[in-house]
Amino acid sequence: MNAKNLKKKLLGIPPRELDEQFHEAHASVFEATDCLSCANCCKTTSPIIKESDINRMSFYMKMQPSVLIRKYLMREPDGSYVVASSPCPFLQSDNYCGIYDARPAACREYPHTNRKKMHQILDLTFKNASICPAVEKILQQISNI
Repeated sequence: MNAKNLKKKLLGIPPRELDEQFHEAHASVFEATDCLSCANCCKTTSPIIKESDINRMSFYMKMQPSVLIRKYLMREPDGSYVVASSPCPFLQSDNYCGIYDARPAACREYPHTNRKKMHQILDLTFKNASICPAVEKILQQISNI
């Protein structure tokens, strides 16, 4: 089933049921997924960094928030911050995150396939499927239901 038809099918599922299907597929797919073998999200995606993330990251890295911003982040036209480079400057050669315990909320939540109200983020989910093989598997699993 192509992405357009699958999205249409998913939008026809009651929101709670859709969430349930995503959460079940998320659990089973990530049980068998080794993110460290891929790390494509860290290599290609620039997450939104909230002020609370900046504070947590700068405390963890023992630097002033202004230094962290200047060294690693850039401001978007809408005023939000994102990581300034790809791959992420905190991604290590073994695909581990150098600031894993202090990583931004967007990184903690990625790929967002276990959130509530999945019907509201289907566009993001389909975009993430092109980045994350696990999301692609989740969508395949749901499309077979």
